[in-house]
Amino acid sequence: MADSAAPSASSTARPVYVVGGGPGGLAVAYALRARGIRAVVLEKSDRVGSSWRRHYDRLHLHTTRRLSALPGLAMPRRFGRWVSRDDVVRYLEKYAEHHELEIVTGVEVSRVERSADGTGWLLHATGGRELTGAAVVVATGYNHTPLLPDWPGLDSYAGEVVHAADYRNPAPYAGRDVLVVGAGNTGAEIAVDLVEGGASRVRLSVRTAPHIVRRSTAGWAAQYTGVLVRRLPVGIVDRLARPMAKLSVPDLSEHGLPRPGTGLYTRVHEGAIPVQDVGLIDAVRKGEVEVVAAVDGFDKAEALLADGTRVTPDAVIAATGYIRALENLVGHLAVLDARGLPVVNGARAPMNAPGLYFSGFVTPISGTLREVAIDAEKIAKAIAKDGNRQVSRLPV
Repeated sequence: MADSAAPSASSTARPVYVVGGGPGGLAVAYALRARGIRAVVLEKSDRVGSSWRRHYDRLHLHTTRRLSALPGLAMPRRFGRWVSRDDVVRYLEKYAEHHELEIVTGVEVSRVERSADGTGWLLHATGGRELTGAAVVVATGYNHTPLLPDWPGLDSYAGEVVHAADYRNPAPYAGRDVLVVGAGNTGAEIAVDLVEGGASRVRLSVRTAPHIVRRSTAGWAAQYTGVLVRRLPVGIVDRLARPMAKLSVPDLSEHGLPRPGTGLYTRVHEGAIPVQDVGLIDAVRKGEVEVVAAVDGFDKAEALLADGTRVTPDAVIAATGYIRALENLVGHLAVLDARGLPVVNGARAPMNAPGLYFSGFVTPISGTLREVAIDAEKIAKAIAKDGNRQVSRLPV
């Protein structure tokens, strides 16, 4: 693993640059290396897996260990079925070392554009570097930049507001009244963590009721079902999911969480994956987590809810998601859709940008790590077959 100055291309043959040293970027780098192609990973932080290191302490994968490994290296059995955050980080470090990946840390790519000769890509990076690659794979992550809504009154709110990206554990909130905003997987798990960590009161602010699924039922992981149905038509999966939900998840309507009117797979295609239950159902049924309306704004020390009520929590944790932040990097290339997501992901390059690939910008029902592992092999194969890419070859 290298951590010095980024290399520059001085010959016709050029490396493939991979932007981002998370799971997606490392997997692509390995898959390219396995085909004899030189791949250079550019990571803006000082270590691989930087986003994983910032996650809250109790986080475990919602996908199984066996279906979360990257190509070329299994996750150790000692990690257990549901791998912890710290073990994911250890695995990524070992992965880079085991495969002897070429990784340059401390280098942030700010802009990607076509090379002057039109045969490759020019990357503008930290310190005025200009790097020319035969191809580029952008793997900067779906959850790149924390999104804090521009709530009315937030600037003058007297209470404490933090984004979930800055939440680590419940210790600072013991004995306090906490409002968690957002009922995705992060918000649901933080709410449970706060209850178990001794918060005096925990409220979960919900704008749109989520689909909730059991992480595992009688040993059958929800991910297995996701893998089986991922290629089926959306309507069919929606219809199959309804009776399954009624059988496995109790009706929480009286507690403020009605069953969603929109189908499960429809919501997935809109970018909202189901909430995997790691204790939320029981906490809501017991009244330990109180479900309240969406936050519409703030007024001095109060949070204003959509149903007209006002609450005065000691702290607000905003589990309000992230943005991809790709506009400055590639927005000028007309390769992003209206939501700021790449128009294609995986082995297909945009029609107007051959040699430019994206990995990890989808929220698949079958598990993100599984899909980035599959996409890595496909991207490497596509680059290897592209006769227009004069890639650097590794010495035999």
